[in-house]
Amino acid sequence: MRIVYLDLDSTRPDHLGCYGYRRNTSPHIDRIAREGVLFTNYYTSDAPCFPSRTALTTGRFGIHNGVVGHGGTAGDPRLEGASRQFKDRCASDNLASVLKANGFRTALVSPFGERHSAWTFYAGYHEMYNTGKGGQESAEEVTPTALRWIEQNAKDDNWLLYVNYWDPHTPYRVPPEYDNPFRDEPLPEWLTEEVHERHKRKPGPHSALDMWMYGNVNDRNMLKYPRYPGELTDMDTLRQAIDGYDVGIRYMDEHIGQLFEAFRRQGVMDDLVVIISADHGENMGELGIYGEHGTADQATCRIPMIIRWPGLTSGTADHGLHYHLDLGPTLTDMLGIGAPASWDGSSYAGSIREGGDTGRDYLVVSQCAHVCQRSVRFRDYLYIRTYHDGYHLFPQEMLFDVKHDPHEQHNLAAERRDLCMEAVYCLNEWHDRMMSTMPFDNDPLWTVMKEGGPFHAKGHLARYVKRLEESGRGDAVPELRSRHPREFA
Repeated sequence: MRIVYLDLDSTRPDHLGCYGYRRNTSPHIDRIAREGVLFTNYYTSDAPCFPSRTALTTGRFGIHNGVVGHGGTAGDPRLEGASRQFKDRCASDNLASVLKANGFRTALVSPFGERHSAWTFYAGYHEMYNTGKGGQESAEEVTPTALRWIEQNAKDDNWLLYVNYWDPHTPYRVPPEYDNPFRDEPLPEWLTEEVHERHKRKPGPHSALDMWMYGNVNDRNMLKYPRYPGELTDMDTLRQAIDGYDVGIRYMDEHIGQLFEAFRRQGVMDDLVVIISADHGENMGELGIYGEHGTADQATCRIPMIIRWPGLTSGTADHGLHYHLDLGPTLTDMLGIGAPASWDGSSYAGSIREGGDTGRDYLVVSQCAHVCQRSVRFRDYLYIRTYHDGYHLFPQEMLFDVKHDPHEQHNLAAERRDLCMEAVYCLNEWHDRMMSTMPFDNDPLWTVMKEGGPFHAKGHLARYVKRLEESGRGDAVPELRSRHPREFA
């Protein structure tokens, strides 16, 4: 069996043609979707980058593996302590380790392990190719390495090739000489001038006036990344940001097409298992955030998943609720090999073999790098509970009807207390199950809180207040001072 896994950083599904996007961003990905199964309600369990990929590779929720953020104690996997053997659990239980132990040659093309000191990400790979820029790579710097591997190895049997692209991740780094095929196409309908004006009043990192986290961009960066504006002051700069993101997807898709053509030249494309997904999505206006994956909401945590398994179900969609860490149990099920008892996921192989939905009743997703939030995705709703607002002044509870309000414009929490109570029950049920199925007595979300808050929103507020006052948003400062008094101590 030959398997290629394409990990497309920061790619949200509703900006792909196969998920209904009106712009032609993804013709090569769309073709694979027509030949396989499209999962429409697929979520990372833990966002953003490091927590997501740690959950995927270890097969365990962040509350279990310990990685829920980008810094502090929760920026490292839990130590196994006295029970650790000569090799740690990753040597046997990581997804690549399981495939390797069952006769697969495993190869990884990604700088991610170095980007976050995520050495557990490498566990189980025979070959690791670091493309060298720590996530600042553009596709033309990734594709040659993948092509060389394909040319040398594709005709062999039983391998996994994992390729990581970065182009939709900020700052949008597609080479300036590449065209913008979307310059004359309309923006997404929901991003109206009224919505944009409202967003310009919002505080918080990566808000409309603070695209570079806590402020505008300097001239050096503006020249280096001309597709990425410093602030969205009008509809033209808003277009620049949306086009920059979409061009990143289109450019990446063209390079993915090069990989597919290389597989065809090697004569293996027809029997190749193709898996296309992402570590997280991207807020492009949702909750007033642009160009960041900083919340536990639909825009950040919903990700694409497309699986083309030759000879099995094709041209169908699974609308059930799934975690990305369900991939490991699904692959081992499909391949007829055993799955580690430590994995938290469950198989959806039935969706690939017979079609239909094999989803869960609800999901709980977490974010502790930019904010501290846990959310419950159930039926048509997303309930978000905020523990640390990341300077965005989010209410403690938010509830959205994501079927009819996918861009999270109308918070229903005050009027639908019944649904909030149902979601909190699910959240508590999940939390009880997580805490009872591990040897540790602490929840890493609370470790983040006790260490001063999420990594990307810790120690910046006193400086950020000046930016808010200078940009006409000083009315937010008293509430920020009230919520985060330690920042001013």
